[in-house]
Amino acid sequence: MKVTVVGAGAVGATCADNIARKQLCDELVIVDIKEGFAEGKAMDLSQTAQIEGFDTKITGSTNDYTKTAGSSVAVITSGIPRKPGMTREELIGINAGIVKTVTQNILAHSPECIIIIISNPMDTMTYLALKESGLPKHRIIGMGGILDSARFRYFLSQAMNCSPNDLQATVVGGHGDTTMIPLTRLATYCGTPAANYLSAEALAKVAADTMVGGATLTGLLGTSAWYAPGAAGAALVEAIVRDEKKMMPCCVSLEGEYGQSDICIGVPVIIGRNGWEKIVDYKLDEEEQAAFNKSADAVRSMNSVLATLEI
Repeated sequence: MKVTVVGAGAVGATCADNIARKQLCDELVIVDIKEGFAEGKAMDLSQTAQIEGFDTKITGSTNDYTKTAGSSVAVITSGIPRKPGMTREELIGINAGIVKTVTQNILAHSPECIIIIISNPMDTMTYLALKESGLPKHRIIGMGGILDSARFRYFLSQAMNCSPNDLQATVVGGHGDTTMIPLTRLATYCGTPAANYLSAEALAKVAADTMVGGATLTGLLGTSAWYAPGAAGAALVEAIVRDEKKMMPCCVSLEGEYGQSDICIGVPVIIGRNGWEKIVDYKLDEEEQAAFNKSADAVRSMNSVLATLEI
């Protein structure tokens, strides 16, 4: 079993670290465009093997995708974060070219690979990877909902003074401050509704805090978060390689599900050896469905920018 992580920055390196420590593969390959960077990260991580007790072989590569040959799963974290003054069109333009090239290079050496997208804007990059790769839709997965749902559980646990591991809470919709939908109605604490323990106002605040969770961290850190995104990417890899049949909210291609088509957006899916295996219908109520439709409109508007680009 071989897994590739493309992008050796903070998110990619954290994802790789989690994959290695959990021994999710025999060989882990890290690729980066910066000379020597992936090799350095691979060596540094390899030197934790005896300390952490894992035997995963870790290889670094500066843009040499031949080393990734035979990968079962590839995680794409490449791209740049949005900077002050940068328009979304500029961000899409830069990252779309990167994601397209990386996808092509991965598939040239691992045609049976399942591709996980973490690069932003994630819903649009997932859609791009699906269209450009020509792969079956089940083999292209955007990670965002897993991260957003983890943040939802964090804010719920803070409000309820309980362990996040005792909570079930899911975010659907787009992976963005204004497009994600924390499903407060369906959130539970040890099988009982979270609404039994929090007022409507408190739940609304939890949802609002969740939606700006990434922006809050960027404000505190001065850059995008990496521990939770990296761990979320590794969790998705684990569900695939261990064929866990685990339900996870992920960005996938819809063909009529949740009333939407020709779009990649976050919904609950079953993850296993073949990628995402089926979409789970949460039977949204009228208000939730309206929010989901609005989110899809925003994601589709972002996707429309792709048609204007030369990539």
